[in-house]
Formats: sequence, structure tokens, C-alpha cells
Amino acid sequence: MAWIYLAVAAGFEVMFAMSMKYAEGFTRLGPTVVTVVATIGGIGFLTLAMRTLPVSVAYPIWTAVGTLGTVVLGFLLLDEPLTPAKLVSALAIVAGVAGLKIAAA
Repeated sequence: MAWIYLAVAAGFEVMFAMSMKYAEGFTRLGPTVVTVVATIGGIGFLTLAMRTLPVSVAYPIWTAVGTLGTVVLGFLLLDEPLTPAKLVSALAIVAGVAGLKIAAA
């Protein structure tokens, strides 16, 4: 169940980052509300996941999925460039999180 909580928390993390962009400095009410709800949801589900998962695994996975999801959605929805440097950096994040998971096992 902890992994499900972590997946939901990561989804909220992506929602948080994207809605912050759409909130335009908290000047748009709808995206601002989504930002607040996503923040609470993300931290809430992360806390539930960390009841059984080590913090050294759960938190990096949460932030990594949030980062990777935001890079992908920034490319798909906001026409942000997906440069070779971004792709290599994203792969480095994945490798780092995988290494933490393997080291915790």
C-alpha cells in the first residue's frame, strides 16, 4: 500500500508544479486552489507512504517523479524545449533514484 500512496503523492507533486505555473504568481484563483490542494495531497500521501518506506527512498522518489513529470508536461503542454542536456539530466535523476532504491534493499 505504501507504494500506492507514494505514486499518488508523486502525482500530486506534478499537479502542484504545473498548477503553480498556471496560477501566474497566485493571480488566478482556480490554479491557485489546485496548487494548495495538490500541496496538501502530495505531502499527506507522502507521509502515509513513509509509515513503512524509508525516508531515504520515499522522498527522493517523490521528488524525482515530480521533477520528471514536470519536465515531460512542460514539454508537452507549455512548449518548453526538451534539449539533450535536459534528457541527460533526467536520466541522471532516474539513475540516482534507482541507486538509492538498490542501496536500501
